[in-house]
Amino acid sequence: MRKFRFNDIRLRDKLLIMYVLSVFIPIVLTNVIFYQVTTTNIKNQKIRDANITLEKTKNELQTLFDELVGISYHFYLDSGFNDIIDREYGSAIDYIEAYEAYLRGALSIYSQTYASVGKLTVYTSNPTILTSGNIERISDEVKEEGWFRMLGESTTRYPYLYHDGASFSMLQALNHYDPASENIHILKIDLNMVEMSALFRHSAFDGELYLIGPDETITYSTNEGADWRSERLTMEAMPAQADIITFRQPLSNGEYMKDWTMQGVMNEKIVMEEVYKSRSFVLYLALINFVLPTLIIALISQSLHKRLVGILKQMKKVKGGTFEPIPKAESRDEIGQLTMEFNRMTNRIRSLIDDVYIADIEKKDLELKRKQTQLRALHSQINPHFLFNALETIRMRSLMKGEKETAKIILDMAKIFRKSISWGRDWVPIRDEIELIVCFLEIQKYRFGDKLEYIIHVDEALRDFTIPKMTFLPFVENASIHGIEKSAGSGLITIDIRQSGETLVFSLVDNGIGMDEEKLEDILRYLQQEEESGRENVGMKNAYSRLRMCYKEEFRFKLESEPGSGTKVEIRLPMIY
Repeated sequence: MRKFRFNDIRLRDKLLIMYVLSVFIPIVLTNVIFYQVTTTNIKNQKIRDANITLEKTKNELQTLFDELVGISYHFYLDSGFNDIIDREYGSAIDYIEAYEAYLRGALSIYSQTYASVGKLTVYTSNPTILTSGNIERISDEVKEEGWFRMLGESTTRYPYLYHDGASFSMLQALNHYDPASENIHILKIDLNMVEMSALFRHSAFDGELYLIGPDETITYSTNEGADWRSERLTMEAMPAQADIITFRQPLSNGEYMKDWTMQGVMNEKIVMEEVYKSRSFVLYLALINFVLPTLIIALISQSLHKRLVGILKQMKKVKGGTFEPIPKAESRDEIGQLTMEFNRMTNRIRSLIDDVYIADIEKKDLELKRKQTQLRALHSQINPHFLFNALETIRMRSLMKGEKETAKIILDMAKIFRKSISWGRDWVPIRDEIELIVCFLEIQKYRFGDKLEYIIHVDEALRDFTIPKMTFLPFVENASIHGIEKSAGSGLITIDIRQSGETLVFSLVDNGIGMDEEKLEDILRYLQQEEESGRENVGMKNAYSRLRMCYKEEFRFKLESEPGSGTKVEIRLPMIY
């Protein structure tokens, strides 16, 4: 039986195994774990938020009851108030005076100040006190009331919270100063149910709220389906619901609320609502994680397979004697390197074959070219000397005939010609460059007469500063020929060479015909091209290329022009000595 080897597996199957083990299984496990962790975290956070909301609602409810308790303790400890209601009055006039002087204001101020107070009433058995305002006599009907029977003649010193099914009252026996008094005095403060209803209704708890009394009965609830007002209803008697979460917090403010609790019931669907919303997001994320790697694997597999098949086909052609390179071999990976080496090998084999048959022909052709080059070099040496001698002869004859202007122009032409072909020095002082420019401009003035004027300003400190030879002349020539010569009016060329910090600034401005934006962009593109195109401005392009070669990134060039307004050239060079 043949031993299994991993190298025997096809490349496409290897990529599939790599995808399943490195992408598919890790993504599935990651998504499952991510979903479970997210579900647990969101559920715990929702439960914490629900407990906080329930506690906030409970504290607000306790605040309502605490206000009633505070009022109860105030009247319980008010000696003047207790003395007035326990006093025996000789006549109704005496009581009315005491009522108007103290009782009316003391009883009405709390009803008006505290929103938690629905009604404040003092019940008394003192026969000399008249029933009026917030003062009620303890009659037989009052004694039959549930709250009275509940409180009775208790001597308790703390308030008692009473619930009659629809409302809440805070009861306080006013017996602090004379417990042995024959009269009974009871303070009854009814809770403002509008405030309590608003408190429960505006609670941020996402579920039903229940206020549970000491006997485990429901005394108030936001559940509209629970009939807690008309019958004694407990939480155990409520219809069973599936998937609910119960929250319970005790109200423990003193003896009056002992064994009272606030309970909240929330559907688990509400807790998990955010998780359910994120299901689609998790699904889309999983699809992206599946689809994107699959496409990448497919593209990589296709790239490898296609190029390997191409190499195999070319190898078969070489076997048949066709030495053709593989096209599009610019990739840099291992297959690309293999392709380049194959092409190099193919070209080498073909070159060796060609060398055997055409070596003699190439040798003779090279010898012929060498002789032609020597001949052209000889002509290039003879012609300049001939032209210099001819120009000098013409200049001397002009001087002999008194034509000084013509002789001067011929001298300027000779200087330009001599400097342009003498390449003994690649770098020259600026003064030599300016001298060459002046010769050229004087020749142009001789041609155009008064049509051309020029102004040249050079900082004296820069005249001996060296720059590449014929750096500025091509731009001056371009301004004269293409800017001023084609202009109908008189032309002015202004040249300014100055130092700005560590930079040499050459500025050339003409008032010629200028150029539009399209032509300006075309010239800039031409200057930045590497190859020659045989068009105009070749001198300017050569100067631009030399400057960029000499100064590299420190060379700055700016060309501005508008039709009819002339052209401006600015060259910035580093101050390299």
